[in-house]
This record gives sequence, C-alpha cells and structure tokens, in this order.
Amino acid sequence: MTPSREIGRLLDIMAALRTPGSGCPWDLAQNFSTIAPYTLEEAYEVADAIARGDLADLKEELGDLLLQVVFHARMAQEQGAFDFGDVVKAITEKLIRRHPHVFGDELSPTPQAVEGLWERIKAEEKAARKESAVEQGALVGVPVALPALTRALKLQAKASEVGFDWNDPRAVLRKIREEADEIEAELDRAPSAAAAEVGDLLFAAVNLARHLRADPEAVLRQTNQKFERRFTAIERALAARGKAPQDATLAEMDGLGDEGKAGE
Repeated sequence: MTPSREIGRLLDIMAALRTPGSGCPWDLAQNFSTIAPYTLEEAYEVADAIARGDLADLKEELGDLLLQVVFHARMAQEQGAFDFGDVVKAITEKLIRRHPHVFGDELSPTPQAVEGLWERIKAEEKAARKESAVEQGALVGVPVALPALTRALKLQAKASEVGFDWNDPRAVLRKIREEADEIEAELDRAPSAAAAEVGDLLFAAVNLARHLRADPEAVLRQTNQKFERRFTAIERALAARGKAPQDATLAEMDGLGDEGKAGE
C-alpha cells in the first residue's frame, strides 16, 4: 500500500462530500464549530482504545481522527486559508525544528536532555509569536475548549514558568486540605455555595498531580476503570446471593468491595 496514494484518495473523498449539489447534505452543512466536538470525541476514543490495549480498534479510531483533520483542512481550503498539504508541511517543519539532535548538530543523548531542548525551542517559538501578538500575558494560548482537567494543568504550568508556583508537593497537599475544610464550612453555612469550593478542590488536586509529574486526565481515567472493575465485581457477588445493588445495603456493598480489593 502506498500511503501517499491512500491519503490522496481520502482527500478526494472529502472533496466529493463537500461539493455543492452532488455532495452530502450533512457534510456540506458543517463548519469548524460544529465539527470540533466530533474531533474531541474521536481523540478520546483513540485514548480509550490505547487504554484497553485494543490495537484493532486503535487502527479504526486513528482513521476517524485522521478524518477530522482532513475535514477541517478541506473547510479551510474552501475559504482560501490553507489546505491539507499546508498542515503536513507545518507539522513536518515543526518536527525538524524541534529535533535538532536528530536532524541537526545538537547533542542530546538522554531523554531528559531532549525534554530540556524541546522546552527551550518551544519557549523560543512562543517568544517569536508574542512579538506579533496583540494580546499578552503568561496564560495566553491555553485553549478554552480543552477538557477542564487538562486546561487546569496547562494554566498551572504556564503560571509556574513565571514563578507563580509552590516548590514542594506537600504545600499543594496542604492547599487541598484547606479547600476540603472550606467545603465542609460551606456545607454548614450554605450548601449551595459548596459546589464552587469543589471546583477549587479539583484545581488543587490537578496541581498536586502536576507536581508529581502525573497527567490528571490519565490518572482519573485509571481510577474510573478501577471503579468500574470493582463495582462490577460487587454486582457479580450480589448476583451470586440472588440480589441486585438496589436490594443491598451500602454496608454490604462496601464489604464486598473491600473483599474485591483484597483479592486484587
């Protein structure tokens, strides 16, 4: 299979779908904003296939994600902004620029050195963009549409670059305890106000994950999987007793959950 030939066919199919009069009415009705949610959804489905270790599904989901890139590029081409070739050229140039240790004379023999080099080059690119940017500020450039946990992580990382950060994860942990105390206080005074405090607690938890060099989206995804696995085990144990979860007490389900954890 020749990749360039297959990519060309995919581009031709998208062009046909977007051709007025003979194309697909649904595809023709779309724009960047209406397609964006599908792009996010496909990215999550790629991550899900990876988490499940399902390579056959990963192949399909990567194709769906590629379709999103082709779709956006086609709409941009119709507006005379850029086309798929420009997208490929931009990422190709970026990869070469950010890997001078592979395509140039820079020496970075360890993963840590490469990471430092990558950050230095990104900082140089950011500085170059700022010269022509109208809006300034340390937090500029973090997309609003990112998942909340990921956006919190990126906002905190940018603030850290200008010195707004703790140096010790234990300090962040104290902040988490402080936020939990504030939730408890609001529950006593005004329960309806506690939700905002929960947001502060989540933001602090993301900060702790960052200090531990963990991706909050990834660790929460792992916890979700763990919860699903353990709750399913509780359901099975109850079924063996002739019960459904709604027929059991919380204490009984907690006990079965503890048994399941001990057996893992």
